Amino acid sequence: MEEESSNGENGNVRRRIEKDISIFSSNIKLIRNADLTPIEQHVVELSEMYAKDSESWLEKGDYYTSFSSISYAHGLLDSILKIKGMSE
Repeated sequence: MEEESSNGENGNVRRRIEKDISIFSSNIKLIRNADLTPIEQHVVELSEMYAKDSESWLEKGDYYTSFSSISYAHGLLDSILKIKGMSE
């Protein structure tokens, strides 16, 4: 696991992950009241689970897994936003 640090490369990575988690939190609000099919709802729920996993891995100092998890969460959510015409 990566040693936690507020400065240096690990600090930069941590801040980037925290920023991505924050962006995800904002984007998930866009879909909250959308009319979703059951499969679309399932994909949104999966994206939320990956985002929670990212937060957990971040707290454990596993930045690689945390970044992978939040990236996957973004991809899932973005696909539903695109299908629903809610993104560029």
